[in-house]
Amino acid sequence: MGQLIVLGYPDAAEAEEVRRELVGLQQDHLIALEDAVVVVHHSEGKVELRQALNLTAAGAVSGGFWGTLVGLLFLNPLVGAAVGAGVGAASGAMTDLGINDGFLKEVGEALKPGKAALCLLVKEATTDRVIEKLRRHAGHTQLLQTNLSHTDEDHLKELLDQAKQQAEALRLS
Repeated sequence: MGQLIVLGYPDAAEAEEVRRELVGLQQDHLIALEDAVVVVHHSEGKVELRQALNLTAAGAVSGGFWGTLVGLLFLNPLVGAAVGAGVGAASGAMTDLGINDGFLKEVGEALKPGKAALCLLVKEATTDRVIEKLRRHAGHTQLLQTNLSHTDEDHLKELLDQAKQQAEALRLS
């Protein structure tokens, strides 16, 4: 099971930017993410979950492929594709992989209106290198919640504080 880390940001744009940068760091093998969801508490009170993967669309594509294959076997690929896509979309919509949606909505409700959070389920990471790469966001990043051990959480807080100080020193120079 991965480590859950919830980071707070002043707005959705910065949370989305950090998520995009983390995906890039995944390609550099500095972090392995199981899930990354941006949670936004809009000023009118609505909570929005911006999932990294649209399971409904993925299910429709997968179901369409398998439906076409089955349809070919029974000499009617179009009907097979349509039925397969429908079943795949339905199963994708009902699947909750990664971080539990109920938990994500609770995080959103706890945020102040206009604020955002980036909820990460991390398989493994080279924490100091990841924070170094994301240093420019450190001044706006707030550690909201983790399931890390107290020691690991304290270490993460130290690294974030160091990154904030370095970002501030660079900004002033």
